[in-house]
Amino acid sequence: MSTPEMGTPGRTIVAAVREVVASIPAGFVASYGDVSRRIGTGPRQVGRAMGLLDDAPWWRVVYADGTPASCHGGRAVELLDEEGTPMLAGRAQMHRARHHWDAPDVVRAGENYVVVR
Repeated sequence: MSTPEMGTPGRTIVAAVREVVASIPAGFVASYGDVSRRIGTGPRQVGRAMGLLDDAPWWRVVYADGTPASCHGGRAVELLDEEGTPMLAGRAQMHRARHHWDAPDVVRAGENYVVVR
């Protein structure tokens, strides 16, 4: 997937955030900062755009320390757990769960990871 560029004519930050968030696979997360670096804006702008989305997996975007969003009645932890995201004490384990767009496609198979080409 190419990087969504904010400078593309007619492209809004909300559209760029939606595209990036939709590309985070189930079982993985990205921080607000990860998303912001991907589209060339700041993490607070990503947070604001996330508040306007209702059609993207919002629960896969977490704080830098792995703390999930508290909106939507605090359902993020439940949704991340259902997807098999590595969690510890209510936080995503960022060293295991962080999605890297420049890495090969990876799927989780139990506690193991499988590279898909």
